[in-house]
This record gives sequence, structure tokens and C-alpha cells, in this order.
Amino acid sequence: MELGERKLKVLAAIVEAYVATGEPVGSKAVCNALDFPVSSATIRNEMAGLVELGLLEQPHTSAGRIPSARGYRLYINRLMHRRPLSDEEKRYIDGTLASITGGADDLLEEASQMLAGMTRFIAVSTAPTDEGAAVRRLQFVQTGRRSAIVVLTSSTGNVKSRQFRCDYDITPEVMNVFHVALNKKFMGVPLAEITPALVQSMAASFGELTMLMPAVLTAVLETAQDMLQTDIRLEGQTNLLFMPEFELSSVRQILDFLNRRGEIAKLLNRQEGAVKVLIGAESGQPELIDSSLVVARYRLGGRTAGAIGVIGPTRMDYAKMISSLEYFAQSMGKLLSEILEEE
Repeated sequence: MELGERKLKVLAAIVEAYVATGEPVGSKAVCNALDFPVSSATIRNEMAGLVELGLLEQPHTSAGRIPSARGYRLYINRLMHRRPLSDEEKRYIDGTLASITGGADDLLEEASQMLAGMTRFIAVSTAPTDEGAAVRRLQFVQTGRRSAIVVLTSSTGNVKSRQFRCDYDITPEVMNVFHVALNKKFMGVPLAEITPALVQSMAASFGELTMLMPAVLTAVLETAQDMLQTDIRLEGQTNLLFMPEFELSSVRQILDFLNRRGEIAKLLNRQEGAVKVLIGAESGQPELIDSSLVVARYRLGGRTAGAIGVIGPTRMDYAKMISSLEYFAQSMGKLLSEILEEE
């Protein structure tokens, strides 16, 4: 069956009405939404054709129709007119994010919380990936007579720390040795190259200081390895409980998926382009079969660095959501770049 202009307009009208109301859309509502005169009987025929094509579904015994995943996909690809953010919305996003006084971690956390609050969906973000990143600096903070913390900052602005304990008293002179000697050895070294073999060879190069180094070198190694794992931030999980589209079993499935941080990171980071929409089965995750994921990538120094997105029902205002996430990603990339320059 061919998709003529009238069928496409009927599909667009049904998608937009269903997104706005959450109720199955009948022929009368479609007639009122179209910009040309047409009878309800004609619209019913067009709707039947769209059902046959798999673009609409008829829930239960309702006289109305709702979009299918295929219908949403066609709408997004061919029919949707994106709605840009207003100047007031842009000022609100920029002002809130710019007011954050902490580092990159604080910015990502605040952005995720803000996005979850604005959309009433689940917001998810990844910190800048550290593949190819290097050590920017090492800092040491004494926490006890024989214990201290190493703080590693990467060239992408990520910060990780790990506590270590020595079998000798840590004096200010020892702390200074840690700071000078280890920054000299590790500054500029790619994180991926900090391996047990490298650390072992470094330990042997410290000469008479070697006896001071085992615990702190192990802490540096483990911190670098932690940094190569993608950090995930999730906000708004409780919003699931207030989404009428999801039954309790669906909520449990989504929460189960959200507990698998590694899978979330892979799903987000393999999306290319400014904004990507995955509807239902397109995500490749059975737990998200009734959900949509909209994700945008942000950039640092001209390269794609991380992602921010939302997970919600397929009944989503894609025209506004895509614009919102695109702007969030642009603002985050700009502010993260400024933070890195300041550091």
C-alpha cells in the first residue's frame, strides 16, 4: 500500500495528538487537526491502511489508534518539525549550568538532575571518556599517620582518587617525595599505558626511594584503571512510577537494565551524530522494548567526549526533546571546555 501525502498527514496528526493527550486518537480528532476538509469515513479508511502498514495500532477495543514504533520512526525521519527552545528556556539552562562552582563531575551531576526534572523522564549521562587521555597531575592528601589519598586528574578533566596505606609513617618530606617524583614520572603518560608492567619498571627506577613506593604506585595504577571505565550518572529513576504507559513489570525491567552500568555506557557511547533516537527494539535491549532513548553527544576540543540522554515511554515529544538535548549537549561541551582550560 502506497503512502500518499494524505496518509502521511494523517499519521503526523495522530502522533502529535497522542503525544499531547496520551489517549487513542479517533477519526474526528484527526479531521479537526488536518488543514484540509475531509470526511470521517475517509479518515477511517486512511487509518485502516496505516494499521495494515504497521504504522498504527489499535489498543484493545478502543475506536482510536496510537502510533507503533514504526510509525514513530517514520514521523521522526520524514514528518516531524523540530521545535527549538525559546530564548527563556536557553537562558534557564545556561544560567543554571554556569552557576555550578565545582568541577566536571559536579556539572554532569547537575545537568542530569536538571534534565530529569525538566522532562520527568530518566536522565543519563556519561563523563568524558578517557580513552586516549593522559595524566594531567597527581595530588596527595594525607589522611592518617600511615595513610593518604592519591588524586589523579586526567587531560579530559576527570578526577579519581584512591586511598593507600604504607607500612611506615608518612611525613611532610615523604608527601613531597610523592608529589615531585610521581608527577615527574607520570605526567603526560596515557592512562592506557599505565599497566602493572610499567609500574613495576618505574618502581625499580627510584633507586633508594624504591622502598617508599609500592603502596602509592599500586594506588596510581588502580586509579588509572578506574578512570578508563566510563562513569555513568542516573537521575530521575522514580519518575518511572508516574509514567502511565509503564506497568509495574516494565518498570522492574527498566530498573534492572539501569543497574547494568557497563551496558548503559556502551549503548550511549556507540551512538554517533548530534542527536540519536532509539525507539523500542532499536536499542537492542529487551528491557527497553516499550521505551525510547534520546541521546546527544557533547564535544571537548573538537572530539566527541561523552553523552547525555533521556529514557522514557515511546509516547514522547520528540520534536521538543531532540532540540532540548542538542542544546544541553552544546552547553555542557562549552562549559566543560572552560573548566578544563581553567584547570
